[in-house]
Amino acid sequence: MSQVGHNTKRIGAEVLADMLAGYGVTHVFMVPAVLRRTFAEMERRTRIARVHCHGEKSAAYMADGYARASGQPGICMAQVIGALNLAAGLRDAYLAHSPVIAFTGGRDPKTKFRKVYQEIDDVPAFEPVTKFNATIDEVARIPDMVRQAFRVATSGAPGPVHLQVRGNEGQLDLEEAEMDGLVETQFARVPPFRPEPESAHVKAALDILQKAERPILVAGGGVRASGAGRELVALAEALQIPVATSLNGKDSIPGVHPLSVGVVGSYSRETANRAVNRADLVCFIGTESGGMTTHFWAVPKIGTPAIQIDIEPESLGRNYPLQASVLGDAKAVLAAMLAQADKGSAGKRAAWVKEIGALKSEWYAKYKPMLESDAVPINPARICHELTQHVPDDAIVIVDTGHAGMWMGGMYDLRKDTQSYIRSAGHLGWAFCAGIGAKAACPERPVVVFTGDAGFWYHIGELETQVRWNIPSVTLVNNNGGGNQSKRGFDRVYGGEGNNRSRELWTYRPMNFAKIAEDIGALGIRVEKPSEIGPALAKALASGRPAVIDVVTDIEALAPTAVA
Repeated sequence: MSQVGHNTKRIGAEVLADMLAGYGVTHVFMVPAVLRRTFAEMERRTRIARVHCHGEKSAAYMADGYARASGQPGICMAQVIGALNLAAGLRDAYLAHSPVIAFTGGRDPKTKFRKVYQEIDDVPAFEPVTKFNATIDEVARIPDMVRQAFRVATSGAPGPVHLQVRGNEGQLDLEEAEMDGLVETQFARVPPFRPEPESAHVKAALDILQKAERPILVAGGGVRASGAGRELVALAEALQIPVATSLNGKDSIPGVHPLSVGVVGSYSRETANRAVNRADLVCFIGTESGGMTTHFWAVPKIGTPAIQIDIEPESLGRNYPLQASVLGDAKAVLAAMLAQADKGSAGKRAAWVKEIGALKSEWYAKYKPMLESDAVPINPARICHELTQHVPDDAIVIVDTGHAGMWMGGMYDLRKDTQSYIRSAGHLGWAFCAGIGAKAACPERPVVVFTGDAGFWYHIGELETQVRWNIPSVTLVNNNGGGNQSKRGFDRVYGGEGNNRSRELWTYRPMNFAKIAEDIGALGIRVEKPSEIGPALAKALASGRPAVIDVVTDIEALAPTAVA
């Protein structure tokens, strides 16, 4: 704990600015006007950067990227009229269990029910997308409510919090009261606690795991949040058990590791889905085993023997009947299992590991022509292959949903455990903004964003924000002139074969995003040949500037669909 202000009479803005600094916040992402005096006090009293964005949803996405890259709560803000936009931006953070804290302006009791300009009751809109949703109606409540926000956002399965501050612009911060400003630094990052598992539950799960001849580990975002990747790999190596991951847990194990089978589920790699469906036991670790990770509970099929490890009790057994369950922090549980592991049991899985190796070789042989394609326009699989080869060893890779998520989930491999992978939990356009937030949080690390033109269009105006604040992430745009993930669906409803009227529902005008980037003040690089991808990435990263790599790709190239 730290004291950033004694229990003396102070205005709310001073206390809030000091407390955010005390929790280690380096950036706040917002659309004015909200908490004006607080921002003035940030400038006077702290080194917090006040990143003024063009849209509230963008601000939430930036805060989300900041949180996922750093493990520290990301802060976003909006006045009352922008509150619902901010709430919409919290959906991805909520689905991905990201610790984002949102501040909004709110109604004053004196003006309620009087049809005051711009005022509606926004609080209910935040209820489905937050762990904690509350109002600050008295200035003296700022310290304890801020402490509660950080506690809730970081504890257990992390997630977003919303605090509505009285006044359409949060003018409550102008008022004065005796306040203590105490900061609970334990809750400045994830995880603040590591709940230890019960030893009997660890033993029961480990016994079942070690008896299995064809087990597989499925690692999710909880492994990532816990920082348990090394423990996961160590246990897998000790017992010779293959590892699949969810999209949210993709960086839990390098893709090039002999025991890694790739991402399982809907946006997946065939190898992973086939391996999971051939397993005689599936051990879920830090994943809710939801629809995307299990391809709507077809991978594995319901009834497959299963074990689950999770920090949230309500997640245990929600989707699969369990032979054993362990409640606890992923790192703590895996460390306990590793300490008790019988490495002598690994020999019985030699045939299983060999079978997994064969599946991986078959996959690569099948997709090698796509991964190494020299076709023009470029096949997006070649982009994934080039990124695998050329992304720096300490890079953070941020990936959009849609076809971007499908291509990268299945075709891109992390080479090192020092590389990070962060994906959209379902909202197209998220990645570009999240990349700005991630780079703000981790300025010393290269940040590479992969999105499509459909995703980039959502928040392209934030390129100006990125340039204005000189936040030099690199955005690679898979530019095929359309959102071609929709092609299959529209072809189907048009009788199985598309035409010009169906294509107009998912195609755009040709666009040179490199030129747009240059006009705004960023570095723009146009790529039209596969051999240009690696050099373009190197140039963009070396520039130290916000950069857009505009890669012209084949609109007819569709990402492979999941294999059940």
